Amino acid sequence: MVDKLKMQLLRSTRARFGSSSEQLDDPQIALLEGEPLYERPASIAVPAADAANVQIDRKLPAHLPRENQVYRPETTADHHDANGQTCGCSACGGRLRLIGQDISEQLEYVPSRFKVIRHVRPKLACVACEAIFQAAAPSRPIARGVAGPALLANVLVSKYCDHTPLHRLSRIYGRDGVIIDPSTMAGWVGQGEKLFDPLLAALGRYVLAGEKVHADDTPVAVLDPGRGRTKTGRLWVYVRDDRPAGSTQAPAAWYRYSPNRKGEHPQAHLANYSGILQADAYSGYGKVYASGRVVEASCWAHARRPFWDLHESQGFVAGSIAHQALQRIAALYAIEAQIRGQPPEVRRQVRQARAGPLLEELRAWLTSTLGKVSKKSELAKAIGYSLSRWRSLTRYRDDGRIEIDNNAAERALRGVALGRNNYLFMGSDAGGERAAAIYSLVETAKLNGLDPQAYLRDVLARIADHPITRIDELLPWNIGGHLVEQRLAA
Repeated sequence: MVDKLKMQLLRSTRARFGSSSEQLDDPQIALLEGEPLYERPASIAVPAADAANVQIDRKLPAHLPRENQVYRPETTADHHDANGQTCGCSACGGRLRLIGQDISEQLEYVPSRFKVIRHVRPKLACVACEAIFQAAAPSRPIARGVAGPALLANVLVSKYCDHTPLHRLSRIYGRDGVIIDPSTMAGWVGQGEKLFDPLLAALGRYVLAGEKVHADDTPVAVLDPGRGRTKTGRLWVYVRDDRPAGSTQAPAAWYRYSPNRKGEHPQAHLANYSGILQADAYSGYGKVYASGRVVEASCWAHARRPFWDLHESQGFVAGSIAHQALQRIAALYAIEAQIRGQPPEVRRQVRQARAGPLLEELRAWLTSTLGKVSKKSELAKAIGYSLSRWRSLTRYRDDGRIEIDNNAAERALRGVALGRNNYLFMGSDAGGERAAAIYSLVETAKLNGLDPQAYLRDVLARIADHPITRIDELLPWNIGGHLVEQRLAA
């Protein structure tokens, strides 16, 4: 009981304050070559390079605009150059000529600024028939709204990418003399989300059209009026990212919100999906797998986590059972690092040849160890987690499309974790749905190497007049080349 309580306290403390890394420091080459663990020599610490000798590239980015400021030495008016500048020697009065120059660069910051765009539409009357002509008013992202596309994009990215609550953003704007009430900005977020509905539907179709999808969820606090407290909602994410398997198809992330964690929600999200689902051991996916259309692929990062907790609780003692399990799992990850980016067939062949024997040894070792420990111990639970899911954990060995873990989905939820630490809770279930919509576009833009603010600005400037039958043209990977050209031109 004492050990169990210590473990619970450790997990709680680590979840709040600890590092998320579970990587061992020692190398895994010996394991890959099949050398027994007990015959491995102690790793030799390599001294870090002297910081003074490290070559650092201090060149400033080439795409930034340059502003030249020329500093001329003191001269006399006895002579002038071709530009009319004085070039007389202050010592003898002779003509000075240019023999070279020293150039140094300094990075400066130009604060963002507001401006007002006046849409002027002259009225023209015919002098003969007195007919009146006037150009049609340009469309706006929000009908009759004062916020332009760039301002709306800044509000959305500040809240959902930079994790700045709206009341804090209101004070930031106020320092420039522009007073915008947080409730006004909240209204902009809601109306912007409605504009994105067709685009989000297209994004969801693209994600679920993949052969493999990563899935995960995370809790978010949601205001619960009338009860004086918050309730726990969920944000679900579905990620399509086959770049580690050598695919050139664009990565994408699709978020959904639900007021609770009932299994009916992922079942509804994945109702029309058929393929490989890489996820954790959440029981709500059971009916999804039972349909026969979806193949389960489990996550080795989740299987490794309880061993890491044990290893940490024991003071990182080398040679313990938990440490040995971590070393064996690390050997599997070392193989993945070497074949990342290779085609699925190459990955399958390497995994079968090199990871296959390691997996069989690991299974035999886990089974043998399980019979030597107490069935109620934390170690038995950690081993039981892996053995009970062995088929889905080892499915990646025979299918090069599958990843060893579900980290693609976990990475997509990092921004949500940072955001909820800043804005603390969402105002309502509708606010959760808005967050899921904006997170989808922001995270997908980031996965495709785009500036989220530039992407949203371009979409907001075009989506009101864009044909819904061609909504796919506004997805990040289709609009991205246009944004890169805009940035380079600027």
